[in-house]
Amino acid sequence: MRYIITIDQRTSSSKALLFDEDFNLVDRKIVPHKKYQPKDGWAEVDAEEIYNNVLLAVSQLDIPADAELSVSLVNQRETSIIWDKNTGKPVYRAILWQCHRGKKYCDELIEQGYETKIKESTGLFLDPYFSASSVRWVLDNVESVRERAENGNLLFGTMDSWLIWKLTKGKVHATDYTNASRTMLFNITDLEWDVDLLKLFTIPSSMMPEAKPSDSIFGSTDFDGILKTPVKIAGVAGNSHGALIGQGCLDSGMGKTTYGTGSSVMFNIGEKPVQAPNGMVCSVGYSLFDKTYYVLEGHSHASGVTIDWLIDNMHLADDKSELNELAKNAENNGGVYFVPAFSGLGSPWWLSDAKAMITGLTLSTKREHIVRAAFESVAYQVTDVVELVSRNLDTPLNVLCVDGDAARNDFLIQFQADMLGFPVRRLSLEEASGLGSAILNCCALGVFTTIEQVKNIRTNRQVFNPVMKPEERNIYHQGWLHSVHTLILGTKR
Repeated sequence: MRYIITIDQRTSSSKALLFDEDFNLVDRKIVPHKKYQPKDGWAEVDAEEIYNNVLLAVSQLDIPADAELSVSLVNQRETSIIWDKNTGKPVYRAILWQCHRGKKYCDELIEQGYETKIKESTGLFLDPYFSASSVRWVLDNVESVRERAENGNLLFGTMDSWLIWKLTKGKVHATDYTNASRTMLFNITDLEWDVDLLKLFTIPSSMMPEAKPSDSIFGSTDFDGILKTPVKIAGVAGNSHGALIGQGCLDSGMGKTTYGTGSSVMFNIGEKPVQAPNGMVCSVGYSLFDKTYYVLEGHSHASGVTIDWLIDNMHLADDKSELNELAKNAENNGGVYFVPAFSGLGSPWWLSDAKAMITGLTLSTKREHIVRAAFESVAYQVTDVVELVSRNLDTPLNVLCVDGDAARNDFLIQFQADMLGFPVRRLSLEEASGLGSAILNCCALGVFTTIEQVKNIRTNRQVFNPVMKPEERNIYHQGWLHSVHTLILGTKR
């Protein structure tokens, strides 16, 4: 029987998933890693720790002795790593998408008028959220790195490239189109690295990985001897793109939200890229059977991390189940609104200097109001993106597919349906990103040969229908928008 080991590399942990040939999740192992914040606004992880954690997670899987194995990979997209191709050692820690250290480079390029050129080529706007400015920072600020890079000794990659290179013992330096499209260095129309942008960010082209379709074979691995024989690495995508496929959003106009550390709100727009509305981006959605499909995407920076903050920093509850009860027991939010701009404010506002804020506190405020406001903030952020996309799509949205850790919270998903005013479908399987990667694996290896076969994959879902009256919904949402605008005005002063 065929089994697929899917590596799901996240912002805070490494996951090893084991799917059978019917896409049942038969085992899962999770190993967290440490996050470093050496300065305010900086965020880093140890790439070598992450690779070792991947090996540890895979070693713990209960794999049948007679399994016919292959490997797929899905990952957080914008995290950047530079390493020495001769020693295999990173020259600096991996810089996370949450890091703002590259902001000065982005600001300089905006002042020089390059914003339009970058958006036309990459579909992205100039922001340190994407990888390019982080790469430039390492080249400019870590001793001897630029010289080594210009001599052809260093390689760059997002997390997928790093793991592929390590898993293949340095034989393969590659990425897929979806991850490449989030670097701010990739032309999403030509599907190749943009030479002009590499020069603009002063990044030697010799550092760049080969960009391949998502349903490609990326080499072979035995996980440093954990497996008896090498198996193929086939099917690679960014996590949100994997979830789009796992959710079955393969027709234009279909959309999904993944509630992770942040929330990715993504909509399939078909085979042609478009100019994204302000506050959103256009990226490669996925590539299947020699065709490439595009997406519009908005991203909120704080979803699951907001819930964790309530427990880890504010100690408002001992665990997430207690938080869930507090949110459900609050009859309303008591006029409290939480704008969780811990890493700036994401789509559609996109204000990297913003700081988190809670408004509406009174002497009557209780902890359940603050907890409920935190959960509500996750839904409001998604709603703002959905409403922006709805105004720019020919086909109005009438359903949203959701997944991710925070999607398990019934209160949140019901409130999300109420704010949107149309049904929300929750995938019963928690691992939508991993499922999408496993599907890509089957496409790469010839198990599936047409997109119609992929569309026919059936998954169980729970539907949440809106129950809130439109006038009540409007009051809640207007209160949120008022708080956001208050934050924006305060930030710009």
